[in-house]
Amino acid sequence: MITKEAVAAAPAPAPAAPAPTRPGKKRPAWDEVPRWQIYLPLGIYLVFTLIPFYWILLFAVRPAGSTSLVPWPMTTEHFEKVWTDRGFGTYFTNSVYVGLATLVMTTLVALAGGYALARFDFKIKRVFMLALLCSQFVPGALLLVPLFEIFAGLQMINSLGSVIIAETVFQLPLSIILISNFIKNVPYSLEEAAWVDGCGRFRAFRIVVLPLLRPGLIAVGSFAFVHSWNHFLFALMFLNNQHKQTIPVGLNSLMSADSVDLGALAAGGIVAAVPVVIVFAFIQKWLITGFSAGAVKG
Repeated sequence: MITKEAVAAAPAPAPAAPAPTRPGKKRPAWDEVPRWQIYLPLGIYLVFTLIPFYWILLFAVRPAGSTSLVPWPMTTEHFEKVWTDRGFGTYFTNSVYVGLATLVMTTLVALAGGYALARFDFKIKRVFMLALLCSQFVPGALLLVPLFEIFAGLQMINSLGSVIIAETVFQLPLSIILISNFIKNVPYSLEEAAWVDGCGRFRAFRIVVLPLLRPGLIAVGSFAFVHSWNHFLFALMFLNNQHKQTIPVGLNSLMSADSVDLGALAAGGIVAAVPVVIVFAFIQKWLITGFSAGAVKG
């Protein structure tokens, strides 16, 4: 008869040997992948991306009538033509004015609206958020007729102010949503601590919250500036005077039904693209941080 003491004194069974694994190739880690498998697709993509830019630069600096694939000898005649003869100096100034004004107005209104959505609760808050989201599905072309009627009644047709207001209205829904999500990531306790120290709501927001919103404000402002800089429809519809037009409308004027001046068109395209490229080169870090932080609530 087996007793409990005998069972307790018996040695424990030896652990089972691991099952043999089938011989096979070990999956390489990311740092063990051959470099050519990474650089080859990136190089092909880079070539297809840079070829159009090189083609534009080629037509812009190549003499008229030349068919060489190498921009030599180089010339600036196309840039001089579009800047002086075609009025791109005026177009450039108007675009800068519209872009900066849209940036300021969009940022200020979105900051106020985003703070209200992030910090206050009211009855129609969800309805308002739904309306903001649904407005993103409305194309700008549908707004032309009502906006034209409104600006005509206000005698703002052929005024840069009409384009600025239209661009601001078009940019506000997305900007308010981004700023609101970004403010939600700022701890509410920071504002409460400032209130305890004697600050009012506005001063607490200006001292404590606003410095933390820099990436979000840069993202929203840069997005509004670039969109207003490149937008063609509102400027074409609301501006009739040539001295009031912007760069996208100026580029369109270089193309006619009979012929297209490729050299002047390429030079105008470079004039329109270089400022945006320079701006994004300086704000790239803040832009990525702002959009990623404002996309979700952490």
